[in-house]
Parts: sequence; structure tokens; C-alpha cells
Amino acid sequence: MKEGEHINLLCKVLHLCEVTKDDWMLFVWDGTDTPPASIEAKLENEMEDPLPLQLEASPLSRDTLCTFPPVGTVLRMVTDRGNKKLGINFLKPNKWVKVVQVKCEVHAGLWRAVLMPSSMVYYLPNNELILEHTDYPNVPFVTLMNVLTHPEVTFKFNCVVRVVAAFPWRVEDFCNPQGIYWVRLTLEDPTARIYAFLYAEDGVQFFGSRNTVDELMRKMKELLGITEGDGCRKVISRNPPWIQCCLKSYYIDKANIWGSRNYRIFATTFVG
Repeated sequence: MKEGEHINLLCKVLHLCEVTKDDWMLFVWDGTDTPPASIEAKLENEMEDPLPLQLEASPLSRDTLCTFPPVGTVLRMVTDRGNKKLGINFLKPNKWVKVVQVKCEVHAGLWRAVLMPSSMVYYLPNNELILEHTDYPNVPFVTLMNVLTHPEVTFKFNCVVRVVAAFPWRVEDFCNPQGIYWVRLTLEDPTARIYAFLYAEDGVQFFGSRNTVDELMRKMKELLGITEGDGCRKVISRNPPWIQCCLKSYYIDKANIWGSRNYRIFATTFVG
């Protein structure tokens, strides 16, 4: 993401508000973080012209903020002055959309996206974007650093992560001779990386109970961000998608509960 760049976004509409008459602002999210922006302001002007805390004129209510995910940037999206006819005021919160050709801008050190005359907004069916669903969709999100530093050794969490590696890498080896799943996934978010295991019935729920080798390979390629034609044996550039998953921590040695702490994915279904 660079200032002045035109990009396409796959994102969730979290909120929209009318900032002035017939002038609307969208609050969108895709689980990722915008890069830090440079600040261009005179420190001596802070008394008369303080750096704003947000792009909207007045802060959102606490009730609204409590509906936002705590992980990833909530990006403000506005319309260009010559582009008032997109009808973004008719967009619905909690819907995933594809936004084509928005311009990235930095205003007062804060990122925003601007809908240009060439921009288009499309609703996405759930199966085009949501790569998973969990049994606990309303549990608040936490970061992997929150998971690592949680004061209780055993606990359950809801996270937005990317799967950046898997072991074993051959899908034919995901199950033992008895047909029981045992897969170690490497998860990351902007705060940390951890190993998380898919084991037994949790693996069945995650991948589904009736997968051919080809179907399982297709799902893993999508999960790992491997494009069509790329193999697993060569070095390639990948950009895995962000997914929501439930994690639980556990220990395997009562004499060393913190030193033997592990993490396991559960109650999550991959529908790629």
C-alpha cells in the first residue's frame, strides 16, 4: 500500500456514516494492517491545530467501536468530490465487498481510501471470500501475542491469522495409518507466529470428512496462497489469505505446564 496508488480491496463493511449532507464515509476491514504513515505537521501548531485522532469529524460511539474487530486496521473510505453517485449509502454493514480502483491517500498521518470516478463496488457472495467459519463467531478477536501472553495456561481464543506453512507438506501424510489427522500449521498475524495443531476430529471438521487427495491439495494451496501451477517443492512468493480460527491452549506435561504449552485449532471449518 503506497500513497497515490490505486488498488483493489476485498473487505468487510463494518459501518457507514454521513459525515456531511450526502457525503458518506465507509469503515472497512480485511484483517490486515496498513503501514505506518509519515506525519507532516508543525509541532508548534499543535495548540491551535492539533493532529486529529480520527478522520471523521467526531469520534464514533463506544457501542459502535465495540462492534469493530480489535485486530487489523479499520480503513476509512470516502468518495471523491466528483464521484457522488456511487450510492455507497446503500451498502449494508457486515457484508463483504470487492472495491475496484480506490486511491490510497494519507491525511494527517492517517490512511484513507478514496472512491474515484473509475471505482466500482461489488457485493460478494459468502463463498467467494470467507474461507472458513467457526462455531463461535461472536467471541471477540485477540492477537497471537495475546494468546502467547495470556495468564492462564489453558484457554480458548478467536483469532484472525494467515497459514504460512504446514507440516507434513504432503497432504497424503496428513493422517496416520489409522486415518487420524495430525497436521502442524504455522500461523501468523502482525504480532507473532505460533505452531497450531489440527488433530483427529478437529482436522475432520476443518477439512471436511470426504476429501480426495486432489481436493485436499486444492484446499491447502488456497490456504497457503499458492497460485495455480506453483508447486510445493520450489521457492515461490506467496501471499496467504487471512482467516478466522478458534484456538485453544493446552499442556502435555503436568510437571512443566508452561514449558509444554501447545496450541490447537478447533471448531473451525475451512470452506475454500
